[in-house]
Amino acid sequence: MPVDLFKTRIFADGADRISMLELYRNPLVTGFTTNPTLMKKAGITDFEAFARNILTHIPDRPISLEVFADDFIEMARQARKIHSWGDFVFVKIPVTNAKGVSSRALIQSLASDGIKINVTAVMTLDQVEETTKALEHGPSSFISIFAGRIADTGRDPIPLMQSALSHLSDLPHIELIWASPREILNLYQAINIGCHVITLPHSLVNKIRIFKKDLTSFSLETVKMFYDDGLKAGYNI
Repeated sequence: MPVDLFKTRIFADGADRISMLELYRNPLVTGFTTNPTLMKKAGITDFEAFARNILTHIPDRPISLEVFADDFIEMARQARKIHSWGDFVFVKIPVTNAKGVSSRALIQSLASDGIKINVTAVMTLDQVEETTKALEHGPSSFISIFAGRIADTGRDPIPLMQSALSHLSDLPHIELIWASPREILNLYQAINIGCHVITLPHSLVNKIRIFKKDLTSFSLETVKMFYDDGLKAGYNI
């Protein structure tokens, strides 16, 4: 599949080291993101060792690594340390801490010091506007709107994504990420509205090969799968 088919860049989202290294060889994948939940799920117990190892093998693509503190002073310390690990590192900062207090002051301080930020867990336009103000005088950064989680509540995330893109139109150094996708349809939606980046879990990256697949052929393959599995199971009525 030609790389230029997708105007929206694809970042692989996960923390499985083997999968990350395999996807590094995939020309469709131009960056990586992870978070403490994904790292815990992958069985990672040493944050720094994991991150440094990955960065030695993936030294030339954006990689977002998230702080795991809740106190803003400790967040800042972690952010500055993570930033020091590589030129392509983006530090993920949640839009608020776990108490609901805005991270704007911290984000603005880090951005003013030249630290590349990926503001995460964003779900409202007010958060986008506040975050944009914090990042507007900083280096290249991302704002990650959790479109999939918004959709989980029964709301259409597209109007919010479009409003966010419009809000960022005069700030090319701040790019919008369509985060927490649920299906490959979300890739099409992101492309259709001109979203800069979409994060895809490794399982969805593997489904890109059937993007816009002929549905008649897909139907036949599905029928054959059911038939073959029925034979293998030896079912009898």
